[in-house]
Amino acid sequence: MKSQQLGRVPAVTALGLGAAQFGNLYRTTTDEECAAAVEAAWAAGVRYFDTAPHYGLGLSEQRLGAALASRPRGEYVVSTKVGRLLVPSPDTADRWDDEGFVVPARTRRAWDFSRDGVLRSLEASLDRLGLDRVDVVYLHDPDDHVEEASTTAAAALVELRDQGVVGAVGVGMNQSAAPAEIIRRADLDVVMLAGRYTLFEQGALRDLLPLALERGVRVVAAGVYNSGLLARPEVPDDAHYDYGPAPRAVIERARAIAAVCERHGVTLSDAAVQFPLRHPAVASVVVGMRTAAQVSATVDRLAAPVPDSLWTDLAAAGLLDTTTAGASA
Repeated sequence: MKSQQLGRVPAVTALGLGAAQFGNLYRTTTDEECAAAVEAAWAAGVRYFDTAPHYGLGLSEQRLGAALASRPRGEYVVSTKVGRLLVPSPDTADRWDDEGFVVPARTRRAWDFSRDGVLRSLEASLDRLGLDRVDVVYLHDPDDHVEEASTTAAAALVELRDQGVVGAVGVGMNQSAAPAEIIRRADLDVVMLAGRYTLFEQGALRDLLPLALERGVRVVAAGVYNSGLLARPEVPDDAHYDYGPAPRAVIERARAIAAVCERHGVTLSDAAVQFPLRHPAVASVVVGMRTAAQVSATVDRLAAPVPDSLWTDLAAAGLLDTTTAGASA
């Protein structure tokens, strides 16, 4: 599997395993399923694995660390995130988490982009992962904390990077404007961009991607299915988009994209996985994968033949930003 350099860390593979589902996102996942997913990913050549404390209140980090424990540490890249401290919450221990993960709410998330918060969060993540270092650390969703994230928190991460404690540092968000502003202010290496540079929408071309190229910042594309909208060859009436039910206009546009894909012998999901990698700033696509079967399906999507004429025809139909149609890594 192809790899690309990510700032100051070893090269990441074109496909990364996103481990949010390891935290029981929306439904329960077993330890065995998580281990099998990592095994399948490893066998397919995947060497980049992403997690966060937010995912299952630390459960994702624990499971990912356990699944990687027997692998040679120098052969894979792990990223995690800071900005949400996990604080003991005995008053809610008898309840379920209310942010989409099927786990007991024994802890709660507390936003903290202070230097102390960054250091404490990373220390706790290392403990859950069972590692003495991580390769990439992202500021996680600082939408309402851009000032502190781009100054205090970013400075703490840069300090850790310069000390060799972590490899590369960046920011991960579901929008492109704020990450663009943050990399203007701070010496970051990478942006994890969820849902804003996909086959369905290319808004990041207006701000983040040109700036990333200018500054030598790499981009990891996540959320490439736009919350499931592009996850199947046919777009259902009850499709989701941007974490909620998709409006009718969104569904119709996605179906128009799928129809062009079909004419070229390509499925919508194949094109969705491959499209972001065509941009020279994008180093990897991270896809959430819960089971070995999902890993195998995603690897097949990455390898499926896609003719250049597909992108040309999508652009001609007004279904793809024309500035993107010719971009190729």
